[in-house]
Amino acid sequence: MRKIPNEELDRKSVDEFKAANKIPVVILLDNIRSLNNVGSAFRTSDAFLVEKIYLGGITGIPPHREIQKTALGATESVEWEHVADVKEAVGQLKKDGYTIISIEQVENSISLEEFEPKKDEKYCLIFGNEVFGVDQDVVNLSDLTIEIPQYGTKHSLNISVSLGIVIWEFFRKLS
Repeated sequence: MRKIPNEELDRKSVDEFKAANKIPVVILLDNIRSLNNVGSAFRTSDAFLVEKIYLGGITGIPPHREIQKTALGATESVEWEHVADVKEAVGQLKKDGYTIISIEQVENSISLEEFEPKKDEKYCLIFGNEVFGVDQDVVNLSDLTIEIPQYGTKHSLNISVSLGIVIWEFFRKLS
């Protein structure tokens, strides 16, 4: 097996990415403390053609060295917007026709592998703070919640891992 060099990977330019068809998904980060997690959200969103990232509350915003270190330039390709109030952003996204989904462990959540997104719907996936998760008031505003099944002792994943799992699953099912 030969490792494929970067120049053979058929990568999109920033302009090609911006013009490409995206999956009908936006990400809303609810008060994420780690700038590395923010950078990872950009990089994952770039990899799987996410429409936009909303950086809510205290979530760090580009340009920042720690975000750039992990994002590797994805802050230039993925559209983003800072929103001071996550609940207000959720209200606006609902008005704009998005199905609001918190990624959280709550009563009556839907297991990720059982959820089937519809190709004619738009989705906002909310990922919460590293310690406290998605704020309860935001969960209450959500149309539904999705939980990543876990079988070990921790029942906790880093947000960058959760983002990768959930966005990949949406990309796979919507593409």
